[in-house]
Amino acid sequence: MTLAVRVPRELSARVPAEQRGPGLDRDAVRLLVSHGTEVSHHAFRELPRLLRAGDLLVVNTSPTLAAAVDGRMGHARVVVHFSTLGDDGRWAVEIRDPDGAGTTRARESSRARSAPCKGGGRRAGVPADAEVVLPGGVRLVLEEPLSARSARLWWARVSGPSVLGMLRVDGRPIRYSYTERDQPLSVYQTVFAVPSADGTGSAEMPSAARPFTERLVARLVSRGVLFAPVVLHTGVASAEAHEPPYPERFSVPGASARLINGVRAGGGRVIAVGTTAVRAVESAAGPDGVVRAASGWTDLVVTPERGVRVVDGLLTGLHEPEASHLLMLEAVAGRAAVDRGYEEAVRGHYLWHEFGDVHLVLPAKTAHPERCDGNQE
Repeated sequence: MTLAVRVPRELSARVPAEQRGPGLDRDAVRLLVSHGTEVSHHAFRELPRLLRAGDLLVVNTSPTLAAAVDGRMGHARVVVHFSTLGDDGRWAVEIRDPDGAGTTRARESSRARSAPCKGGGRRAGVPADAEVVLPGGVRLVLEEPLSARSARLWWARVSGPSVLGMLRVDGRPIRYSYTERDQPLSVYQTVFAVPSADGTGSAEMPSAARPFTERLVARLVSRGVLFAPVVLHTGVASAEAHEPPYPERFSVPGASARLINGVRAGGGRVIAVGTTAVRAVESAAGPDGVVRAASGWTDLVVTPERGVRVVDGLLTGLHEPEASHLLMLEAVAGRAAVDRGYEEAVRGHYLWHEFGDVHLVLPAKTAHPERCDGNQE
């Protein structure tokens, strides 16, 4: 789906919330709440009163890697974004060009390399078998595109020292041009992040969880809200072309599966914190809607046609009008709700991207006569 709204450039969040003024913390962002086409406006710190005792938040505990590193391909300077570690030891990578402003721009697809450009030149692409030289003696040889539909990501054979070791020393978080400056890796870790045993993690932050603070989590727990941890290591996003996500590693532990099933059986709501959490838990759900412990790779793309089997709501950032993530929002709440929410977000000058404001997407309100707590939001 593509939304009809236009998002002005000034609505991009250029720095994290806590850097916008003295005394601010990560939770100093706004919260747009959509119950179907009914929209309300809140501060994110109000989230505990907007949820009910017995609701469950599914959170992604994947840590963020310093996944961008400078290198050379022949005589050209490039920036490599490390996306995903494959089972055979190869890495899925994206090769990008420095833009002179501290960020990067996408290269043309290698499928277009033979097409002449205006003026008689050739489009810059990524040739197969190209070698990229990285810090610390690490070398990549690009072997094949990850997908037949796009040559943005490549499987690369690695030689030399460990990639993860190199990233810890020479890497930096992936950053795009709408942000103001580089930030330390700690800015890109969520309060739920847990280091993985093998050192792997997400190429880009599972950013829907970024506004949570320890204090806010404590308030939610005291409210009676439950948490179910899952893992999905996010790959490199398609910042320009808005492609659907590629296969990613995920894990839904047995304890989380049992908790999710118990909440659903008891009439609570299962609300995913981020599209990554939706993808993980829906990948572990059978056609009967029962979630079972699962791990491995998921190629699931949640669309309105597929629908959702488990998730009742979604807490997420604001996405570009062309983003494939919007199909997931439509699957949760319907097209009319997404259109209405985004119209209100633009009208209300909400901020976009990973340091921006948050959108709680829920189906239209229905009566819950069995509940007597007086809070049906």
